[in-house]
Amino acid sequence: MSSPRTVAFHTLGCKLNFSETSTLARSLEEAGYARVRIEERPDVFVLNTCSVTENADKECRQWVRRFQRINPEAFIAVVGCYAQLKPEEIAAIPGVNLVLGANEKFDLAAHIDRRLSSAEAGHRERSEAVFAPIKDTRKFIPSYNSGDRTRTFLKVQDGCDYFCSFCTIPLARGRSRSGTIAETVAIAEKIASSGVKEIVLTGVNTGDFGRSHGEDFLGLIEALDEVDGIARFRISSIEPNLCSDDVIEFVAASQRFMPHFHMPLQSGSDAILERMRRRYDTALYADRVARIKALLPHACIGADVITGTPGETEVEFLKTHAFLRSIPVDHLHVFTYSERANTTAVRMDDSVPMDARRERTKQLRILSSKLQRAHYERHLGTARNVLLESEDVDGRMLGYTDNYLRVSLPFDASLVNTIVPVHLARINGDGHVDGAVEELLAVETADCRLPTAN
Repeated sequence: MSSPRTVAFHTLGCKLNFSETSTLARSLEEAGYARVRIEERPDVFVLNTCSVTENADKECRQWVRRFQRINPEAFIAVVGCYAQLKPEEIAAIPGVNLVLGANEKFDLAAHIDRRLSSAEAGHRERSEAVFAPIKDTRKFIPSYNSGDRTRTFLKVQDGCDYFCSFCTIPLARGRSRSGTIAETVAIAEKIASSGVKEIVLTGVNTGDFGRSHGEDFLGLIEALDEVDGIARFRISSIEPNLCSDDVIEFVAASQRFMPHFHMPLQSGSDAILERMRRRYDTALYADRVARIKALLPHACIGADVITGTPGETEVEFLKTHAFLRSIPVDHLHVFTYSERANTTAVRMDDSVPMDARRERTKQLRILSSKLQRAHYERHLGTARNVLLESEDVDGRMLGYTDNYLRVSLPFDASLVNTIVPVHLARINGDGHVDGAVEELLAVETADCRLPTAN
């Protein structure tokens, strides 16, 4: 009996992509492929791409070249957002055999089998791009990553109807869509049966869940809160206009939904937000942050910010910097604007020089480091529950508190995939909090809403 074909995956971009890569990997394993590491010279490489920035496009080419160096005879398939946006361009990259669009990628095994069978029959075929117009992508395919006993990223929503001026995601992933609450709960129950302790809810516009079914995101999280076996849920990201009082109040009352919100801001200038076609202003954003902190003073709040979009003068940038200092957010994901084909922003006047964009990004990343450090320091001397992970890092193990502090403890195999109360002692050289297990607190009764120190 011949050995199965081997396949290796590499993922670029967001948590959503990682959840989809796991789903694609399971489909190939079910089709008889053996998943291996990239360094093991697999027969097939699959690259799941991102196209949020121009750098992500360049990364695609770099990884194709790396695959070729590892195994010049390997079959290379490219999927993901960049594959939907520029399929013919990718197909022209030397070494690429197959490119699949947003709909077609979920039939990955069948497409690879077809091409490999044709090659075995002696047919020499050129690289192929299989894709449909993104407007034809209507079906929702749920995904979640597997292989990590501790944490799973569950895709609950895909696509976006917002069409912000700088963003290609609606062009790459299509209109907003999701499964039903019942379907999503069934997947969460399946994940729970594998022993996973935490589920992170992901999507392109997660808070838009359920609209086509007459359901909503609040109904989803209320139903998930009843799933047995999952100790923690996190909301990976939610638009401020969809982060309603009801959602905030539910998370505040729940023992399973963590006090951790990530809300995209993009700019602290109302003029720039309007040019971006965002669906909120700074007043609404500040109100959402204040509401969260009023109910959950210890919560972690993250924000996405883009520097250097067209029309962002130095004055507008300074408004963003000042706004972020004026509200109690705890860390930033900072992106440098890059021109994306077929977006409204690329046709706007008042382009910002790249060196100015990069300098503004640097300034906001410095601010983010200060905000995160302050968030960590506020909790030193307190105890919080930590979900501990399996990796042994130089005799240490890592985990996250409920409110997203990265904690380091001496490695203890018996604590892997358990939630324990940890005394937070000091911030170490890696930027993590060194801690010690609180022996006197019972895990079963430890309150994940322990107050912060004043």
